[in-house]
Amino acid sequence: MRVATYNVHKCRGLDGRVRPERIVRVLREINADIVALQEVVCMEGETRKDHQARYIAEELGLHVELGENRRHKGAAYGNVLLSRFPIQHARNYDISISGREPRGCLRADLSLGDGGWLHIFNLHLGTSFFERRHQARKLFRQPILTGAHLPGNKIVLGDFNEWTQGLASRLLHTHFRGAHVRKRLGRAHTYPGLFPLLSLDHIYFDRELKLNDVTLHRSRTALVASDHVPVVAEFSIPVAAEQSSLYEPQPSWSVPLLTAPETPPAILPQISLAASFHRGRAA
Repeated sequence: MRVATYNVHKCRGLDGRVRPERIVRVLREINADIVALQEVVCMEGETRKDHQARYIAEELGLHVELGENRRHKGAAYGNVLLSRFPIQHARNYDISISGREPRGCLRADLSLGDGGWLHIFNLHLGTSFFERRHQARKLFRQPILTGAHLPGNKIVLGDFNEWTQGLASRLLHTHFRGAHVRKRLGRAHTYPGLFPLLSLDHIYFDRELKLNDVTLHRSRTALVASDHVPVVAEFSIPVAAEQSSLYEPQPSWSVPLLTAPETPPAILPQISLAASFHRGRAA
C-alpha cells in the first residue's frame, strides 16, 4: 500500500498561479492508494477546479473526504483525504487553540476488503511552538489517536510544522513508528519546495505495519506545484479478517458539526464511478 502526505498550498504554485491540474499531475506520478492533503480550498464556483477536493478526486477516480476547519474567502478550507478504498466513516476533530488559526485532525476509517480496517489521521498543526504543544496534548488526552474504540491499524500523517523534536514529535514516537526519510535518503527537507530547508511533513504508523520504503517526490512538476514536496511511504498491511466482527463504523452523517451538532452534514451524490464526497466541520 502506497501512502502520501502533501500540503498543496491552496493549489498555488511557486509561480503564484493556482493550478489544481498540476496537483493532479503530481498525484498521478505518485500513484498512491491513500493521500492526505492539507490547505485545500473548496468553493462551489463557476468551474470544476474551484472545488479543489472534488476536482482532484474526480480526476483521479478516488473516494474523498473533506475536513473543513475554517472558511477562506467564502470557501471551505481544510484537510482532505483521498482513498482507493471505501471511506466508511469520518470525523474531523477540532484541535484549535484560542487566538490561533483553527486547526483540525481528520480521521477516516477505511475498509480494506479483507475484513480489516485502517484508520488514517490527516492533520495540520499550528506554526507556534506553544500552540503545537497544546495540540499534541489534545491529540493524546482526549484521546484522538489512541482510542481503544478503533481496532485496526493506524497511520498518522500531515504537515506538523515541527522541524525540531518538539512535544508532538516525542509523543508520536512514543506511540508510533516514524517513516524517516533522512534514514533512507540522507535528507528530509520538504519546505519550501524548490530549495527545501525544513522538514515539516511526516508519516507515523502502528508498529504492526511494515515500512517497505519512504521517499520525497521531487519531480519537475512537484517542485513548482506547491511550496511543499510530497512524502511517500509504502507499507505491507497485515491481513486481519477477525476485525470485521469487532468494529462497526457509524455512517458519515453521524459526524457532528461544529456549528450544528444535531444536524447531519450534506452528503453529495456520487461524483464519478469511484469517487464520493462528504463534508464536515471540525467537531
